[in-house]
Amino acid sequence: MAIRSLGVDERLVKAVTELGFTQPTEIQSKAIPLLLKGDRDLIGLAQTGTGKTAAFGLPMIQSIDVTNSDTQALVMCPTRELCLQITNELTQYAKYIDGINIVAVYGGASINDQIRKLRRGAHIVVGTPGRLLDHISRRTVGLTNITRVVLDEADQMLDMGFHEDIDSILSTTPATKKTWLFSATMQAKIEKIAHKYMTNPLEITVGSRNSGARNIEHNYCVVKRSDTHLVIKRFIDFYPGMFGIVFCRTRKDTQELSAKLAKDGYNADALHGDLSQEQRDVVMNKFRNRQIQVLIATDVAARGIDVDDVTHVMHCDLPDDVENYTHRSGRTARAGKSGVSIIISSPGAVSRIRYVERQIGQPITQIQVPAGAAICQKQLAHFSNSLVASIPADSIVKPYLESVSKILNNLSREELIERMLSITCSKMLQKYAQAPDINVDSRGGGRDSNERRANDRSDYRSDDRRSNDRRFEERRSYDRGDRRGSDYNAGGSRHSKGSSSANRLFINVGKIDGLDKGSFIKFVCGTSSVDSTAVGQIVMQNTRSFFSVEDSKSASMIVDKLKDASFKGRRVRVELTEDTRPARSDRY
Repeated sequence: MAIRSLGVDERLVKAVTELGFTQPTEIQSKAIPLLLKGDRDLIGLAQTGTGKTAAFGLPMIQSIDVTNSDTQALVMCPTRELCLQITNELTQYAKYIDGINIVAVYGGASINDQIRKLRRGAHIVVGTPGRLLDHISRRTVGLTNITRVVLDEADQMLDMGFHEDIDSILSTTPATKKTWLFSATMQAKIEKIAHKYMTNPLEITVGSRNSGARNIEHNYCVVKRSDTHLVIKRFIDFYPGMFGIVFCRTRKDTQELSAKLAKDGYNADALHGDLSQEQRDVVMNKFRNRQIQVLIATDVAARGIDVDDVTHVMHCDLPDDVENYTHRSGRTARAGKSGVSIIISSPGAVSRIRYVERQIGQPITQIQVPAGAAICQKQLAHFSNSLVASIPADSIVKPYLESVSKILNNLSREELIERMLSITCSKMLQKYAQAPDINVDSRGGGRDSNERRANDRSDYRSDDRRSNDRRFEERRSYDRGDRRGSDYNAGGSRHSKGSSSANRLFINVGKIDGLDKGSFIKFVCGTSSVDSTAVGQIVMQNTRSFFSVEDSKSASMIVDKLKDASFKGRRVRVELTEDTRPARSDRY
């Protein structure tokens, strides 16, 4: 089936054909004909990398009346990177549509430049929620005449705390508009949005609900937590052609891991919340250009990354939500290609892996961390294949062949190969000559009691699997990042399970007060004037909550500013505490 057969305008067909798109993906072939009719709301569920932008972008562009300068369509997405990516793709699709204007608005960039572009006329606005609200409050963007709204990566926007912002933005749009919601997973919160803002929506699902891409091979290995660095090095060496992303829970972990890998001679760099936007752009450009082989990133920092041909994704920690594991793994196997996802697990986390396996509907197979001999064999084979595939530059080498041949003439074929490998591969061979087996029994055999207790604490183990599964499903403590002005675009991210230097605070408000994590952050940070990026893990109970704050200055400000505050008529009490982990029976 060709794109043309879906009813797409010939000008759009010409543009996408030049981009190399000839056959529509499954989500495109299902969604485009329905969206071209423009008479129904629609929910599209498909993994990242399946062509969702063209699925909504082509019908959206085709609906625009270029003779009308009003803003007619809006695309909301969670991150600066995704905003720029969508804008770039829509602009490419609209190459032959004369007079159409597409404008991106996002945090971390000059709002005045965006205002100038909006004033010239924007038929389609692509934006992050925080910056869109800024423009709405300044009355520099008008949404009263839009006919179509797209919520792209809706599950990520909700996970990042944008629920209230989305509500505010959609409340300024006409009731007659058509809403198209695209997501990798179907969460209860998305169903609530669909119920509130959509009318009898059609639902299109590629694959199964909340499942991962079928062309990803899911694996896990079981090791001591302290060996994570060694495990990653072994997998990089075992897959010489690896172009991958390694996910860590905190920015401190990314910094430490990337520094260790760089020190050991690996081409790696980190992407985390301490980077300025300029530094972040430099790292991402290097990764896209393959100047970096392995990118070490937190969940928040990696959102919106769209890089082709990522072969491997590794997880130093399992995220607390299955949806986030799906998003992580979806960085590979894009555009129909295959990829590998590897979870580096401690023995105590294996039951959680089984839970993820059931939720994504795909097997997660236990593999062994490669032994030294296997790595050496793989590296030698890679070197040999590269040697065979290389094409010598005859004009440069030929003048020297005779003299070199005379020198090497006395060596046999075996001796020549042995010496060549000794020179080129000796360092790697020596490194793994006496390499120990670092795999651990998944039942915890061989670990000493202190390590076993540490792993049990960190993984919140339970004697009852169902209790453990439920706890894993309900804990939602990974990095949230900054919400409003920056939209995570200045690299803001949080610690989940904060680093050892994080300050832990207690506060006497919780779920009984009608708070969720988004409104909790807004209350604490709004009252104390502390940047929301300083707040890390949040554990909410009925009448109290615990949260981590990255630096002592911010923690002191929160304690000081909230000591005289009240919430719904009740005096607020905040204090530093030694432990953010409440009793297991009352976890959120």
